[in-house]
Amino acid sequence: MIQTTPALSALAQATALCVGSLIAIPAVAEVDSFDGNWRFSVTPYLWLPNVNGNLDYASRGLSTEIGPNDYLSNLQFALMLSGEARKGPWSVVTDIIYLDLGNQDSRIRPVSGARGEPLPISLNQQAETSLSATVWTLAGGYTLSHGDWGNVDLLAGFRYLGLDTELTWQLAGSDGRLDRTGKVSSNREQWDGILGVKGQVLFGDTRWFMPYYLDVGTGSSNWTWQAALGAGYRFDWGDITLALRSLSYEFDEDNTDIRFTGPVLGATFRW
Repeated sequence: MIQTTPALSALAQATALCVGSLIAIPAVAEVDSFDGNWRFSVTPYLWLPNVNGNLDYASRGLSTEIGPNDYLSNLQFALMLSGEARKGPWSVVTDIIYLDLGNQDSRIRPVSGARGEPLPISLNQQAETSLSATVWTLAGGYTLSHGDWGNVDLLAGFRYLGLDTELTWQLAGSDGRLDRTGKVSSNREQWDGILGVKGQVLFGDTRWFMPYYLDVGTGSSNWTWQAALGAGYRFDWGDITLALRSLSYEFDEDNTDIRFTGPVLGATFRW
C-alpha cells in the first residue's frame, strides 16, 4: 500500500512541468513501429517504490519485516533504463534497474527456542535494514495483434535479481542469548525465466494511451511477478508515461519475500 506523502505531490508537479516543457519541443516525423524496418526506442525513467518484505538471516536465527516506507527519504541512488529493438512483429526488450534504498525501518520478528517455545527476552523495535537491488530483464517478443486500438505482445525471457541487505538491530533484555546490538548481512542472486504480455491501448484519435505490462516467472526463486499500468501521452518524438509498477519475489525459504511498489515516470524516445 502506497503511503500518501509530500513526495507524491512533488512528483505530480514534476510531471506537469515535464508535460508542459515537452509540448514545446519542435515536432519531427512520428515513427511507425510496425512499418517493417528496424525501429528502436529507449526509455530513461524514475521509479520510486515503497518496499515491503520478510527477510530471513538463517545464520543468526533472525528474520525481519520491512516497509512500507517513505521512498524519497531513503533513496540514495537509482539508475533505471529500458529499451526495445523491433523489426515488424518481432522485438527484443530489456530493462535494468539499480536501487540503493539506504536504511529502511524494520521490525525483528519473535525468535523461538529449540523446542519452539518463545525465548524469555524482550526485543527492542529499533532495527533498520539497508537494501540495494539490481534487476535486469531481457526478453524476446512477438506482436500477436495490433491496430487502431493498440497492440499486444507476447514475451519470453529471463530476469536477474541481485539483492544485498544488511540488518542492524538493538535488543533489550536478551539474557545473553542474543547480542544487545548487532549486524548481519545477506547477499542473494536469482535467475528466473519469465513469460508475459505488454502493449498499449489507444484512445481513438487522441494522443492519449494506456500502457500495460505483466509477467510471471520461476527458477531460482519460488515465484516472481511484475506488473505495470498507467497513462501516457504521445508526441511526434516519443511518449511520456506515468504508471504504477510492482515487482514481487517469493523465495524458496519459508516466509521470505519482498515487493517493490510505486509510481514510475518515464520518457520514451523513438527512431
